[in-house]
Amino acid sequence: MTRSRPLARSRSALTACALAASALAAVTALAFAAPAATAQPPVPRPAPPSPTAPHTGVVAEARTPARTPGRERAARTFREGRRATSGQAWTHHPRLPASPTGAADVTHNWWGVFPQPGTHDGIMATHTVDPSYTVTDADNVTYAPTTKAQNSCMEVVTAYTSTGNEIWAWDWCGTVGPAKTVPIDSDFLRTYTPGQGQPAAYSVQMVRDDATANRWSAYLYNYRTAAWDLLFRQSGTDQSGLDHGWDMFEIYASVNPATSEGYYCTEARNTVFDSSAVQLRAGGSWKPASPGDSPWTETDPDPNAFLCPPLKFVQVSADDHWTVHQ
Repeated sequence: MTRSRPLARSRSALTACALAASALAAVTALAFAAPAATAQPPVPRPAPPSPTAPHTGVVAEARTPARTPGRERAARTFREGRRATSGQAWTHHPRLPASPTGAADVTHNWWGVFPQPGTHDGIMATHTVDPSYTVTDADNVTYAPTTKAQNSCMEVVTAYTSTGNEIWAWDWCGTVGPAKTVPIDSDFLRTYTPGQGQPAAYSVQMVRDDATANRWSAYLYNYRTAAWDLLFRQSGTDQSGLDHGWDMFEIYASVNPATSEGYYCTEARNTVFDSSAVQLRAGGSWKPASPGDSPWTETDPDPNAFLCPPLKFVQVSADDHWTVHQ
């Protein structure tokens, strides 16, 4: 008996040490495993071009769009959906079911930043593109990213429609429709994205050239010539009915009965919609968009209101970079 007590105490000590070691190992394993449970960091974006780089070329691939049934249908969806939304409604960001093309339950929704009145006379941003994203239903269109300056005569749109993927210069001071289109093809990627293994993203700039005539010019940055190429120029009165600008993710979507989600939720499952380096020009100087001049449309959007429960809305920085992905 006298020998069994020390032995029992020894075994108890060994057991305690083993338990402590196991606990330490478990904590260590959790510590190393923790990063895997966190959100993935944003994909690196190419450095934005200088806003003051030469403005010398023209976008050779830009064309006056043919009035094909598919493009006209997508443009009508865009036009009527925008007109159905009053200025006050845009400010408060409602969820609006609409049927601009006669299709049932087409949902129009958006998220991003709204550069405010009186804060700028120019805007620029770097927008990702995904040539592999294919839209199958004619009533479903994704305009993302899309950007417009306050009272500018154009909006430059990354347009994914059932007729193909294009960059649109939407004319807000004249025809109120796509005035110029550029296909997102190999020529576009070679010229207007940085290449060399960097993400496929183009940079757009809109500036007011003449305040009296409200003349605006829209440019795409040519990575081969290191200069801005003119896409579209227009003057007149902005007919959007909105006094603020925007840089945002925007959808017109209907539910796919096979999935009970928006068609785009499946079709764009691997697509990242990203707008970075959003900058505003004021007093001749460019600076990043900020909370004071470019508030978020809302801080915590509901992905269900976009017919895509897996959708994530990431405020990468305040307020000049956002990402939407699944």
